[in-house]
Amino acid sequence: MAPLKQKVVLAYSGGLDTSCILKWLAGSYEVIAFIADVGQQEDFGEISQKALATGASKVYLLDLKQEFVEHYIFPALKAGAVYEGRYLLGTALARPLIASKQVEIAKEEKTSFLAHGCTGKGNDQVRFELAWMQFLPHVKVISPWKDPEWLSSFKGRSDLIAFAKENGIPVKATLGKPYSVDDNLMHTSYESGILEDPMHLPDSAMFTKTCAPEETPDEPMKLCIEFSAGIPVKVTDVTAGAEVSGALELFSYLNSVGGAHGVGRVDMVENRLVGIKSRGVYETPAGTILHKAHQDLEGVTLDREVLHLKEFLSPMVARLIYNGLWFSPEMAVLMAAIDKTQETVSGKVHLSLCKGNVIITGRESAQSLYDSALSSMDALGGFDQEDAKGFISILGHRLKLHGARAMGGAHHDALGKTVLNG
Repeated sequence: MAPLKQKVVLAYSGGLDTSCILKWLAGSYEVIAFIADVGQQEDFGEISQKALATGASKVYLLDLKQEFVEHYIFPALKAGAVYEGRYLLGTALARPLIASKQVEIAKEEKTSFLAHGCTGKGNDQVRFELAWMQFLPHVKVISPWKDPEWLSSFKGRSDLIAFAKENGIPVKATLGKPYSVDDNLMHTSYESGILEDPMHLPDSAMFTKTCAPEETPDEPMKLCIEFSAGIPVKVTDVTAGAEVSGALELFSYLNSVGGAHGVGRVDMVENRLVGIKSRGVYETPAGTILHKAHQDLEGVTLDREVLHLKEFLSPMVARLIYNGLWFSPEMAVLMAAIDKTQETVSGKVHLSLCKGNVIITGRESAQSLYDSALSSMDALGGFDQEDAKGFISILGHRLKLHGARAMGGAHHDALGKTVLNG
């Protein structure tokens, strides 16, 4: 009797890489394919059948859309997490969710072997493997794109396509496909291929979530978004009077209307964790709308020093997410602080979508710290402006000392006081 093969759980997308990897692994392992539905537009029945036909002994298909929005997308938006000032982290947010579920399947199948198809040059390998290590400390990582045997057989896409053809694996990829795509509820991203030239303008036909701004309706769409403790809870189409609530429902709705108005396109060169610069093109309509609305609401509900502190914390959270440290202890500490800042971030933000823009038109909150009487130039409003003289004098004292020292014009009198000459 032949010895039983060791089980391995493969994160399987049905694309060229993971299809070839599944076939390659099946020669040495019992492969269990794990398909995560995080909102990508795919025929999951077809992908499941393809996995079985390619050599998988079993397929797990999990619908993770609700959990993705509630426990990953919304917390990141609440934190104001934007990597390098522009990237809303669509791919980076999905990976820890997928990786954690992959570990749950491995435990159910009583195996410690986990596999992915991520390149050794990218970020996703780190995001998968760090999550695996946290939840399955004795994990046995199988990463073909870092395996000498795999690398000696497959140099790139042409070798994979030839392997797929030889083994009867149906794949949509062709040598003429000009870029790679990652799709989920949060975004669609495009990179590699023709996009590796930072001067190459993407063809408008590439985009799937958003219309070109010049092709969008001339009439702006007016929305009102309501937040509770930093989390969006309701969207109202002001013109039609329609309301959408529920995390997944409102996020999907904003993806639809935001995309129709050309919102959320970003074209940037970013810094990967491994030290390589990478050009990425992103479509993030709902995420862009919610980020801008949430940021605006914080302006009226957060204390000045709390807001400034959060502006310091947000990029730190973004870097942790980007670098695959969603489940790290430092992330837990930062998110506890973020949650504290959000206790009063409740209210409504009024905005319009127009030609790729999110235009904030108003905001209202019972938690607002904005006092029109205090800020008004036409009323005293309980603010004694004469106090500003002493306030500025104290603020400026050290600057006077620095200035005098630079001009050599300061000395100390007999009592030790600093005296400014002239």
